[in-house]
Amino acid sequence: MADLSQLRSEIDRIDTQLFELFSQRVDVARRIGDYKRERGLAVFDPTRERQKVADAGGRVPPELSTYAQVLMELLMEAARSQEVDPAAFADADFAPIERAVEQTPAVFPSTAQVACQGVEGAYSQIAADRFFRHPSISYLDSFEGVFRAVEQGLCQYGVLPIENSTAGSVNKVYDLMMEHDFHVTRTSRVRIDHNLLAKPGTRLEDVRDVYSHEQAINQSQAFLSTLPNVRVHVVENTAMAAKRVSESDRADVAALSSRPCASLYGLDVLAECVQDRDNNYTRFACISRDLQIFPGADRTSLMVVLNHEPGSLYKMLAKFYALDLNLLKLESRPIPEREFEFMFYFEVAAPVASPEFKTLMTTIGQHCQEYRYLGSYTEVL
Repeated sequence: MADLSQLRSEIDRIDTQLFELFSQRVDVARRIGDYKRERGLAVFDPTRERQKVADAGGRVPPELSTYAQVLMELLMEAARSQEVDPAAFADADFAPIERAVEQTPAVFPSTAQVACQGVEGAYSQIAADRFFRHPSISYLDSFEGVFRAVEQGLCQYGVLPIENSTAGSVNKVYDLMMEHDFHVTRTSRVRIDHNLLAKPGTRLEDVRDVYSHEQAINQSQAFLSTLPNVRVHVVENTAMAAKRVSESDRADVAALSSRPCASLYGLDVLAECVQDRDNNYTRFACISRDLQIFPGADRTSLMVVLNHEPGSLYKMLAKFYALDLNLLKLESRPIPEREFEFMFYFEVAAPVASPEFKTLMTTIGQHCQEYRYLGSYTEVL
C-alpha cells in the first residue's frame, strides 16, 4: 500500500492536470464567445447547459452525482464569464454609475430638506442629525410617506430604519422598497436606549398605562414584567408615545422613549436604559431620488429577483465569492401577487473604484431575472 507522501503526490499530479484542463476549457469558451459574437448568435444556450449538468451527474458514482453537477455548473460559470463581452453591458449598466461618481459633490451636504417618520425626538430624527449637521426635517406619519416625499421631490433626502441588532430587519421598509424609486446615499447605526418617561410628580408605582412603539415594547419585556397591573399600548413610534404622555391629563401614564424626549416634552425619567440588551442599535438609511455616489463609497445595495429553480441563489452567491466580495447582508421578501417568488436584498462590501465592482455591475444581469441597483455609499459611525 502506498504511503501518505505517495498518495499526496498523486493528488498533486491529478490537480496539475485538472487545472491545465481547466485553463484549456476556459480558452475554448473564449473562442466560442468570439465565434458567436462574430455571427450574431445567442451567447447562452440553456438547453445545452441543462444537458451538460445532467450528463455530469451520470459520469460518476451515484454518491458523487450532486458534486459533479455543482462542479459542472461552476465550470460553465467560468465559461460564461469568457464568452460574454463585458463591454456589451457597460454602456447600459455602468455608464449611469460612472456619471453619478463624476457629478456627485465631493462632500456630503451639511444641510438639506429631510423627511422622517414620526415627530421631534424620534430615533429617525437622531439619525438625521447624524447624517446632516443642520437638517430641516419634515415629519410624516408613515414610512411610505417618507418614500413618497423623496420620490416626488418634496424632500431632498429621507431617513428610514432598516434593521435592528436585536429585532432584525424592518420588514415594512423592505416591502416598500419594491414599490418606490430611490437610491441609498449613506447609512448609520444609532444606539437605542429605552427610558420610562412620565409627567413630573408621577412615581413608578403610580403607572398604569405605558405607550411605545412595538419594537421598543418587545425589547423591554424584562422591565415591563416588573410593573404590576400595567397595560401596554402600541403607538406609531417612541417619540409619539412621549408626546402623547405629555399632552395627557392623566398622571398614571408613561412612555418608553429616548432620553432626549424627556427634556423635549417636559417629562421625568422614572427608569433609564430599560431595554433587555445594552448592545441595541438600529441601522438607518439615508435615501435620495437621484443616484448620488459620494467619495469613499465602499458598500453597495442591490435588489434581485432570481429564477425560481434549484441553485439560483447559490449561483449568485458564487458570483460574489468569485469576485472576492464580502456579503454583508442578505434579506428576502415575498413579491406581492407573484406566487412563491422572492425579492432578495444584497448588501456587499464593494468599493466603487475597484475593478471587482465594475465586473459585478456589468455581469450581474446574467444571473437573475431582474435587478435594481440601489446605490453605493459609506456607513457613518
